Amino acid sequence: MSFYETALKTGNKIFAVAPMIDWTDSRCRYLHRQLSSRALLYTEMVVADAIIHGPRERLLSFSPQEHPVALQLGGSDAGKLSEAIRIAADYGYDEIGLNVGCPSDRVQSGTFGACLMRDPGHVADLVTAMKKVSSVPVTVKCRIGVDDQEPADVLPDFLARMIGAGADAIWIHARKAWLQGLSPKENREVPPLDYDLVHRMKRENPNVFLGINGGISDLHQAKSHLTVMDGVMLGRAAYQNAGLLTGVDAMLEGLDPAEVVTTEAGWMDLRDKMIAYAEEVIASGGRLHHVTRHMVGLFQGYAGARRFRQILSSEATKPGAGTEIITAAFAAVDLAGSAEREREKIAG
Repeated sequence: MSFYETALKTGNKIFAVAPMIDWTDSRCRYLHRQLSSRALLYTEMVVADAIIHGPRERLLSFSPQEHPVALQLGGSDAGKLSEAIRIAADYGYDEIGLNVGCPSDRVQSGTFGACLMRDPGHVADLVTAMKKVSSVPVTVKCRIGVDDQEPADVLPDFLARMIGAGADAIWIHARKAWLQGLSPKENREVPPLDYDLVHRMKRENPNVFLGINGGISDLHQAKSHLTVMDGVMLGRAAYQNAGLLTGVDAMLEGLDPAEVVTTEAGWMDLRDKMIAYAEEVIASGGRLHHVTRHMVGLFQGYAGARRFRQILSSEATKPGAGTEIITAAFAAVDLAGSAEREREKIAG
């Protein structure tokens, strides 16, 4: 039984950090895992062709501590997607996700991502082919529609086809994607959100795992969506304000995340873990900035947070920078005196 089937059977909810190009690399996921033991973490979207022909170890390797972690694939050729899944199997991912939501020009030129929503029959064929070769759940992340499509008309049909093809879960970004005229950034902000439609899709498909994504900025909003949906996915909010992830496990246990406040000792433990991890990255040929760039958003609302960001943004990028920079950054934050600020930050 997959973890999605278990979630449906038990009523347990799933919180996920969305796949984000240039952001959710292995170093980011390692940090996020220290903040939440239960969040489902996604890779950046990796194109099937890159896995087949490119540097597989760099693209696919990750720390065992990141589990559960899902590989998000981009592509529109069933054979290539299947081959990429066979290659990725050796790396031990917990899920394979198909991207049917990215609106960038580069993705469109490869005829995958959000433009695939125009051809749900083909997407269903891709899911069927992927299921045949995958030993882990195969999922789809989509939009509610693209361009002039009417979401209330196209989304039910799209979901029915994905369900018929055997998709284990469907994560729905509650916005249209405009493939012409809007940038990827604008596509995350300009098209209006339609949470009601996504909620209705869940009510009409009670036996299918459906998760919601798009515009959710804090755990208070996330918890509200989970009264209807099986899962909730945060992207930019979880990255830019990573400290909110410290409340995720409590939320999934039914507790009030605003009552879970990380102690000074807890932050010092995180500091020490990130120092040890950064030392490993540097020893393997990486740079301190490869780790610390993902830590900049940790202390929003804390006294000293601005200095923390300054140290990591300016000092950690210098050639030869060592982990003493992390120590200095943490020392700039009033960890003991900011409990109330953290409660406000987590709850929204």
